[in-house]
Amino acid sequence: MYGLVNKAIQDMICKYHGEDTWETIKQKAALEDIDFFIGMDGYPDDVTYCLVEAACEVLSIPAHEILKAFGEYWLTYTAEEGYGELLASAGNSLPQFIDNLDNLHARVGLSFSELRPPSFECEHNSDKSMDLHYQSTRQGLSPMVIGLLHGLAKRFDTKVDVTQISFREQGDPHDIFSIKYKDSQSDDK
Repeated sequence: MYGLVNKAIQDMICKYHGEDTWETIKQKAALEDIDFFIGMDGYPDDVTYCLVEAACEVLSIPAHEILKAFGEYWLTYTAEEGYGELLASAGNSLPQFIDNLDNLHARVGLSFSELRPPSFECEHNSDKSMDLHYQSTRQGLSPMVIGLLHGLAKRFDTKVDVTQISFREQGDPHDIFSIKYKDSQSDDK
């Protein structure tokens, strides 16, 4: 994974748990020799997985909760790190943005030549629900997708209910998420 992901993990940990906790996590992950991550440099996926595993131990939080929190945090972080315009170009609503995720990753791939992005395919069931098919070469990141969807819902001021209905880790071909959404501004008062 690119250093930008590891930098975002570091930023999230430091922001919510402090620098000392981050140093403890780095030590537990056997990464104490790394002073900082370079955003555009590639790192083995194991580095990221070790950081998450160490964070689980140090914070006594299950991996799915850390990954979900990170998914939500990722949107804010990347916008602040100079990718705000790129995110804005992907859509003006939750369904439009989700429909454009693969296009967004293709544009990101122009800067990150070794990017191995996941693939997202939307299946619209009604005007307020869809199934999101998620495929990745990486294992165990479906909780991060749930966090991303919740982060996108906040970005677009949309109420969202996300339920995972297919699980690659349980033998299904890929993960599928059922998404029901409602624009907060259209609520009856």
